Amino acid sequence: MSKNIVIVGGGIGGGSGVARTLSAKLPAAKITLVNPLPYAVSRPTLPRMTVSAGNDLFETALIPYDKLFTTPNGTFVQGVVESIQADKKGGTVLLADGKQLPYDVLVLAPGSHWEGLLNIPDDSAAVTEFIAAGRENFKKAQKIVLVGGGSVAIGKSLFTLKYAGEIKDVWPSKEVTIVHGSSNLMNSTYPSGFRKGLEKSLRARGVKLVLDDYVDEIPAPGPTTIRTRKGTVIEADLVVATRGPRPRTEFVGKSLGAGTLDEKSQIKVKPTFQLLEHPDIFALGDAVNTIEQKQVMKAMAHSAIVSANVIAYLTGASSLKSYKGSSEMIVVTNGKNGGKGFVGVLGGFTLGDWFVRMVKSKTLLVPMTRGAMGY
Repeated sequence: MSKNIVIVGGGIGGGSGVARTLSAKLPAAKITLVNPLPYAVSRPTLPRMTVSAGNDLFETALIPYDKLFTTPNGTFVQGVVESIQADKKGGTVLLADGKQLPYDVLVLAPGSHWEGLLNIPDDSAAVTEFIAAGRENFKKAQKIVLVGGGSVAIGKSLFTLKYAGEIKDVWPSKEVTIVHGSSNLMNSTYPSGFRKGLEKSLRARGVKLVLDDYVDEIPAPGPTTIRTRKGTVIEADLVVATRGPRPRTEFVGKSLGAGTLDEKSQIKVKPTFQLLEHPDIFALGDAVNTIEQKQVMKAMAHSAIVSANVIAYLTGASSLKSYKGSSEMIVVTNGKNGGKGFVGVLGGFTLGDWFVRMVKSKTLLVPMTRGAMGY
């Protein structure tokens, strides 16, 4: 099966998972993975990585693609996708540096745009300086305001809560305030008791909460006074945007037509993860319009369906697998030693500090993530 398969976006579990699976299962096909950075970023590690240098995450959580492929038919290309030229069958991906990548099947896993310290630069030369600057800003600040904490754009932002816990681990005496635009933390996907439990655990660590309110502008680091929409005045040395993301899909709409995207700029897909008007283009991860919370584990579930369906499509199978959704579950860390988890099966149940510490808080799943990338 001499076919060209191009995968745009090398996120952990999403695009990288599809690339690894297809390279192993289609040894005669040419698999090309395109990503702006030469490594995948384990995004759940960013609060710990950017708060303090007292960890090894910069060395372990930015995972190169050099061990991703287990067979010689896989290739990594560092670059930013400028546009897609879709023909009646197949097409070409055009990169910003002028490179052209022909495809028989295209897989889109472009991920999201983030804000502030979650917005890792696409320029790999700037990443070290970016991380160092974040750490220095946290170190110098005594009064820190985290803006976010719930449902924004296409998904939820856990990062507000995670940042609060990481800051308190390193500097328990620093003043941390969360400003969140709902009356409860997180969003209504999760039960009230779970959300109230998160609030209680943060308050117990001295974190202040300003709920049902907003900060519209993020000032530069340094002593400042911010005023919320409702008029609350907060003194701050550092204001950090930790709000939810928006899909990185501009090139998709520009190339394939605005109708390819929904009102939230998510890619419209069939249950098979094929685009509505392009059966040879699949999409997955944060950027698609599946009705569910946007999480790494969901992207991994998408990856398994997409990989199977690409193979079925190329072999002329009469039907492809449909995605039936995944149970909602989440693990929210509160520093290295605790947090809360929610599992949405059997009526839903909550797990506490011991469980979260064992499964996630200590390592932030870095060993598992590196294993999925071939390390």
